[in-house]
Amino acid sequence: MLPPIAPRRSHVHEIHGDARPDDYHWLRERSDPEVLRYVEAENRYRDQVMAPLAGTADRIYAEMLSHIDEDRSEPAVQDGPYFYYRRTVKGLPYPLHARRRAASREEMPSAPEEIVLDPNREAAGEAFYGVTLLRMSPDHRLLAYLDNRDGSDRYTVRLRDVAADRLLDEAIEGVFLDGSLEWDALGEHLFYVALDETQRPCRLMRHRLGGGADELIYEEADPGYGLELSRSRSGRHLFLTSSSKETSEVRYLPSDEPRGAWRLFAPRRPGVMYALEDWQGDFLVLTNDGAENFQLLRQAQSDATAAPAPLLPYDPDVYLQFVHPFAEALVLEGRQGGLRQIWVLRDGRLRRVEWPEPLHVPRLWRNRMYRTDAALVSETSFLTPETIYELDLATLERKELQKERVPGYDSSLYRQERLWATAEDGARVPISLVWRQGARDDGPAPLVLAGYGAYGMPSEPAFDPKLLSLLDRGAVYAVAHVRGGGELGRAWYRDGKLLRKRNTFTDFLACAEHLCRAGVTSPERLGAMGRSAGGLLMGAVVNLRPDLFRVVAAGVPFVDVVSTMLDASIPLTSLEWEEWGDPRQREYYAYMKSYSPYDNVEPHAYPSLYVYTGLHDPRVAYWEPLKWVAKLRAVGTVRGDLVLKTLLGAGHGGSSGRYARLREYAEEQAFLLHHLGLT
Repeated sequence: MLPPIAPRRSHVHEIHGDARPDDYHWLRERSDPEVLRYVEAENRYRDQVMAPLAGTADRIYAEMLSHIDEDRSEPAVQDGPYFYYRRTVKGLPYPLHARRRAASREEMPSAPEEIVLDPNREAAGEAFYGVTLLRMSPDHRLLAYLDNRDGSDRYTVRLRDVAADRLLDEAIEGVFLDGSLEWDALGEHLFYVALDETQRPCRLMRHRLGGGADELIYEEADPGYGLELSRSRSGRHLFLTSSSKETSEVRYLPSDEPRGAWRLFAPRRPGVMYALEDWQGDFLVLTNDGAENFQLLRQAQSDATAAPAPLLPYDPDVYLQFVHPFAEALVLEGRQGGLRQIWVLRDGRLRRVEWPEPLHVPRLWRNRMYRTDAALVSETSFLTPETIYELDLATLERKELQKERVPGYDSSLYRQERLWATAEDGARVPISLVWRQGARDDGPAPLVLAGYGAYGMPSEPAFDPKLLSLLDRGAVYAVAHVRGGGELGRAWYRDGKLLRKRNTFTDFLACAEHLCRAGVTSPERLGAMGRSAGGLLMGAVVNLRPDLFRVVAAGVPFVDVVSTMLDASIPLTSLEWEEWGDPRQREYYAYMKSYSPYDNVEPHAYPSLYVYTGLHDPRVAYWEPLKWVAKLRAVGTVRGDLVLKTLLGAGHGGSSGRYARLREYAEEQAFLLHHLGLT
């Protein structure tokens, strides 16, 4: 079977006096029957190319499954009279949400279990089923949760009477997938964030249980801003944050005054971001105003005119990201030295929680109690499965509650390391590596280099049992912590966005070249992978250096940058202008066009490419990878295979069930390993 060739239909975009040909523009017309025929043809071709690897994919899937504890219960989290937890059951694709009524953790195992929500039952007959937020009412009687059946960001609020095991007839459509649902303190109202036609979260609504029309409380008119709703850890306030990628403002409401007026804390100022919490009768303000890596301020709630005062001295080497108040202490999360860290502030003393491994990823875990002397935290690394601890907030002593059980895994067989590459402008770029002992003993090893580099989101050196099949076959796995991510602070992010976006790509190439020069790998044995904004990274680097990689996997890749950023009707585009730039301005248009993977396909000899997308993806539309693959087939050549898989019933995150997702990972790894000579 020959690869499908998409028809070329002449189309030219014109702006700023520039004509940009786009012969595959027609692929965005979902109603055109030819589009679905092409999608199906690419899927059939992909199935044929992958057929010889089916046995390898099956073995990898079985190996991945063997390393997963299919019957697993997470540590329970106390919330009032109940302990809440999730558990998985062998054979079921979705975790059960459950609780037990108990006065202490010690009493909990003997208490009867109540199922709060069983997504497996709700998902019966659905090709896709996603659940995000779960919010219990203050009296623990009603569960409000968000679910979705098409993979988009448009979710539905559902209300479930837990004791009666029944759904209430009060569904609310068109709610954003996250940061969008909270109860008032009385359990009489739900506040939620609704979407507009572009799936932008922009309307705060109030819903009264039992009937009546929902009321619009606030609408964000600026298309570059979205809304996020949250509840303070004390439960005393609701916060509504309106933000772009660079600016924010917060409104607040006492949670026991659901029909009261929301008050603006501080109006937005360009380039100033802040987040709000409450603690011991004061507001806490985490802001970058005069402090690029953010500082923590305190302001009395009783005097809104008073200027906030620093709670801690500003340290430019510490990137503060989150503040979590408990009754007698604050837990802070952030970054220092390129790694995630946790600090505890109590009685005026700030202390960092120390971890034994040089590479570590600690996080504050799920905590629902405000008045407690211990917080749940987790820690992981490339070598250490996620471990949950009870952290004493006075002494910082840790009590292990549970370590993720990984059948067939022996951490002593693996090694991890951090290296540093030098970028073309002299910046030092960290690389995190993990491999099985012996894999690097005989010269350059097969290596898969992963990257993301966008939105200030770091790529963490965390344990992932799905990597064991790759490592056990002799491959090294590495992460390039390129600019655009937040690994080294806010400046690291800003140096990889807007008119500095090319740093993300050249950093990744510098990491790849460093690994080759150091003898860790070679271009003939080097693979790369990234998804979403990391898929853009993959598209850009194979245009710049197609000779440097043997095989590349690009998931839901954002590759048609210029066309998407010019079309504000596409979901979420207007929210992205402060990340990528607004090409309606000539300078951003020219810069964006210079790196957009689709616009820069050349008659190169490209490495083998494994591309996948979802037909209902609202974040990176399905037509972007379709157009890219079609142009690669028409203009370039490929040193191996080029395949495209479109999931017809999913969105940006792929399949919703855990077994289906695992199968997708196994197929991707089979392709990578095959082209690295390890199958």
